[in-house]
Amino acid sequence: MTTANDDLDLELTSEGAQEMDAVADTGGLELLREQGAVLRMPEGAELDPNDLSIESGEDQTMIINMGPQHPSTHGVLRLMLELDGETVVRTKPVIGYLHTGMEKTGETLTYVQGGTNVTRMDYLSPLNNELVFSMATEQLLGIDGDIPERAVWMRMLLSELNRMSSHLLFMATNGMDLGAVSMMIYGWREREEVLRFFQKVTGLRMNHNFIRPGGVAADLPAGWRDDVLHLLEMIPPRLEEYDILMTGQPIWRDRLQGVGVITAQEAMALGTTGPILRSTGVPWDLRRDLPYLHYDEMEFDVIVGSYGDAFDRYAIRLNEIRESIRIVYQILDRMPTGDFRIQNKKVTPPPRARIDESMEALIHHFKIFTEGFKVPEGEVYVAIESPRGEIGCYIASDGSATPYRMHVRAPSFVNIQCLPHMMRGGLVADAVAVISSVDPVLGEVDR
Repeated sequence: MTTANDDLDLELTSEGAQEMDAVADTGGLELLREQGAVLRMPEGAELDPNDLSIESGEDQTMIINMGPQHPSTHGVLRLMLELDGETVVRTKPVIGYLHTGMEKTGETLTYVQGGTNVTRMDYLSPLNNELVFSMATEQLLGIDGDIPERAVWMRMLLSELNRMSSHLLFMATNGMDLGAVSMMIYGWREREEVLRFFQKVTGLRMNHNFIRPGGVAADLPAGWRDDVLHLLEMIPPRLEEYDILMTGQPIWRDRLQGVGVITAQEAMALGTTGPILRSTGVPWDLRRDLPYLHYDEMEFDVIVGSYGDAFDRYAIRLNEIRESIRIVYQILDRMPTGDFRIQNKKVTPPPRARIDESMEALIHHFKIFTEGFKVPEGEVYVAIESPRGEIGCYIASDGSATPYRMHVRAPSFVNIQCLPHMMRGGLVADAVAVISSVDPVLGEVDR
């Protein structure tokens, strides 16, 4: 028996079409999508709900919520799970609890201000956000071939260190999610060393606004090379400790091997990239396959898996830290001297010391940071390899100082749609392991 108050509560908490309904109330097309039938349809074929028989077993199932306040959903992610005992029959991710409208906000900010906005989307990989936005802006300006060499190599250095810090945090949270609580302390400890270097370079641990259109905000500080070498010498022995603590442990393997399996065909049909796609054996990495900056001159391996399970995704990220260390060593050997930003007065403010000496420099600085610079009409899409996969930035310009339209192809948003396929037929106890293996950042999902 329900009361009027009960009905009101349901209306207040309902997320509408995002929510999972009972099988009897769910249309055939929706059930086909949940079963993955859409992914296997030949091009141009008609979708018929009668093509796939779905046993509901509704009398034996129940729908429960996991999140959005759950500590192991890696942010405010809500999963609606239909369970048959302890087996997950259906999963439906519900998002939007963290929505900040960053893309729409980006259309009100000048290109100079845009870096402060995009850096907060994937807050575990802020420098990659800034890089893709800056590269898109530079293509619209037509200055992408004029960026000083030192700025290009600095961008690569910071991007690879950011990849290391992001994967180190994955090691920490993945360990804690599965009961290896000590790993949270160790992974956080190593990540903190990388963030300490970022703070010395950019002034901030996170959300730096350091990579900007035209180059970077400042040159590397004195002693930076020794600081980087300290990181490169400190981290490898710690990774070996992670191997001892987790990789070879029977309990760890039992919790991850064969859990959250996804095939290469499913992963590609869903548009997933990064470690999830590579775990299925597809060696797709934009740094090698669609190289940008100077990655085509770097020697590194693209780490792939064989089974597409949670263990493969864990092992790939662990070994990608080692590959980033290889890349950073090469960057140290080839870091040139010279300017750290383009000497183009249209996009570059004057040196700070000049502002105290010249009224023209003061006016120039004032106009850059208040009005911004105008960008020619056009549209562009630039994609790079973030720790979570392909992050792309689409900008349409109408010739003003602010983007007419901006859209970010966020890998976490795309990757999270794998969850229903990974979880189906598994145990509810493995749900946390599967979520953790996707490594989503909800600030990027709900941007």
